[in-house]
Amino acid sequence: MFIKAGLITLALAVTASASPFVEGRGTRVPFQKRDGLTTQDGRFNHKKAIEMIVRDHNKHRQNLINLRENVGPQAFNEGAQILPIADFSQFAPLEKRQAEPLTDEDDTYWVGPISIGTPGQAFQIDFDTGSADLWVVSTNCTSSYCDSKNKYDPSKSSTRAESSASTVEIDYGDKSWASGPVYTDTVAIAGVTVKDQSLVDANAISSTIISNFETRDGILGLGFPEISFTHRSPFFNTAMSQGSAGSELFLGGTDSSLYSGSFEWHPVVGTGYWQTSGASILVDSQTTVSEFTTVIDSGTTFIYGLPDDVAAFYEAIPGSQLYNPALGIYVFPCASAPSSVAFNWGGNNWTISAEDFNLGTGASASECVGAIMGRDMGVGGWILGDSFMKNVYTAFSLDSNSVGFAALK
Repeated sequence: MFIKAGLITLALAVTASASPFVEGRGTRVPFQKRDGLTTQDGRFNHKKAIEMIVRDHNKHRQNLINLRENVGPQAFNEGAQILPIADFSQFAPLEKRQAEPLTDEDDTYWVGPISIGTPGQAFQIDFDTGSADLWVVSTNCTSSYCDSKNKYDPSKSSTRAESSASTVEIDYGDKSWASGPVYTDTVAIAGVTVKDQSLVDANAISSTIISNFETRDGILGLGFPEISFTHRSPFFNTAMSQGSAGSELFLGGTDSSLYSGSFEWHPVVGTGYWQTSGASILVDSQTTVSEFTTVIDSGTTFIYGLPDDVAAFYEAIPGSQLYNPALGIYVFPCASAPSSVAFNWGGNNWTISAEDFNLGTGASASECVGAIMGRDMGVGGWILGDSFMKNVYTAFSLDSNSVGFAALK
């Protein structure tokens, strides 16, 4: 079996102290994760990868549309642009030519428990630092897609209030959407409770969202309000403004047994995203590309870089070549899988393990697919998703407006 499972160490720090991170405080929430892109026989699941790339593309496209409407185009990073919608059908014929019949495994998302309402109603939610809205499946959803979900019933909560009688649709641009009225209610995560948190009671959901999220009951966006559909405060910001639960929320653990050394903090730049500047990427301690912006996104599976940057990166790995030019997927010789791919922001090198860099074998058993894709997602820089975040302990601080990294044990 090539399924990789384990605890995820994503820290979301809502701090009210001068320091962005205080060790030993907060409550730990374990995230169970499996890699759904490598099949039981070790092959790269090309079809599933296409679905994820299309989803990621359209998610960030819609984020930029929201940012333009909420703030204005002046908030865009240099080089950012709203790209055309990506459609799976664009790439399906290529997938049919290249992919072998594969057995699907579980998806790869950061999923954990939350409670909504009084008394609390339990849900399993995708925690996404690359979006900014909370939605959950409604008890009023009559579609068969909703049958297996935990459903929010506002009538059973004494703290709910309907915030918007009109329907709000969260649209990801690729025929994936969730819609329903906006409520406010009490939301609790890992002992941190906020009041009057806005959420969409999704009574209608597209089949594509359900198929992508399987056992998940919705999404909790932990990005900035500038990219919100509902124009409401995300959970992270609400918790900060209310000073909830001693001011700190950690998802993934505050226990020093999970990380070693001190945190390396970098200021957030730009608007709307948890993004940092001045990044470089190295192979065998040699810098291949430098001075680019990075969006740290727990709701994205791969690592995406600008096509020319990624081409320069793979030139440093002998035998690498494009596997799917339309999507920017590369392969490299499995026998010489790099073990020293790292990102650096002017401090430590943060290494991606050879296991996480390798997504499985491609057209032959001797070539492996790399987790870094050469694809412009429109944000004006790189996007670092699961393939990076599985290798570091990552903290997000609203108080200091910064992102921090620590070494996993």
